[in-house]
Amino acid sequence: MGILRQTDCTATPRAMTHPERPHRNFYGRLKGKHLKNSQRGYLDEDLSALSLGLVDWDVNPDRTPLDLQTRFDGKPVWLEIGFGGGEHMVHQAAQNPDVGIIGCEPYINGVAMLLGKIRRAGTDGVAVYPGDVRDMFDVLPDASIDRAFLLYPDPWPKSRHHRRRFVTAEHLQPLARVLKPGATFRVATDIPDYVRQTMQEVPRHGFTWTAQGPEDWRVAWDDWISTRYEQKALREGRTPHYMTFTRDPD
Repeated sequence: MGILRQTDCTATPRAMTHPERPHRNFYGRLKGKHLKNSQRGYLDEDLSALSLGLVDWDVNPDRTPLDLQTRFDGKPVWLEIGFGGGEHMVHQAAQNPDVGIIGCEPYINGVAMLLGKIRRAGTDGVAVYPGDVRDMFDVLPDASIDRAFLLYPDPWPKSRHHRRRFVTAEHLQPLARVLKPGATFRVATDIPDYVRQTMQEVPRHGFTWTAQGPEDWRVAWDDWISTRYEQKALREGRTPHYMTFTRDPD
């Protein structure tokens, strides 16, 4: 798919030089039924230039941290976890040219949609990882991210699947590690039980909820752009919730 690769030529046995790759179950779709020819073109022509490069285990078995300062010319770095069709990420990139933005999304159709939007908007300062955010957490330096977004994540509505949600220790602990003290973590969802689990779990992992009153979670952020997922929720009569947390000082 045009993802940047590099060859590991070392002859030293892996067990002596590399950490063991953790077993991580992945739930959800990686690819839809059909990609348009134009979307295939975006993946072939644009993805490698926007790739972070040394994220996947086969190209970085040592889990060497990414050099974000060089990649983004010393700018603050934001992270969007599961960018869907990419409209929010492109909007933020256009509104904040002084910020670098990383988008992580394993669903390749969504990646293709984002690349098309980036090409049409001509936005700079973005990077894309088309894979599991847990692999990217492995190589993000400590306290390197200034803001993170989790917008309309997969709700996994069945009770037995709630452990698959992002707002669990498996994801929140590494997220807390890579966020700078005082960094902002925004969560938007239309699922009441996801709100419950978010409010229960996120503060357990080094975050403080910033709300001072009901409007702080009922009204969207000033720089918000309504996504296609939110529009679907509104059409179906569900109520969006907008939660803002800050990363506690260590």
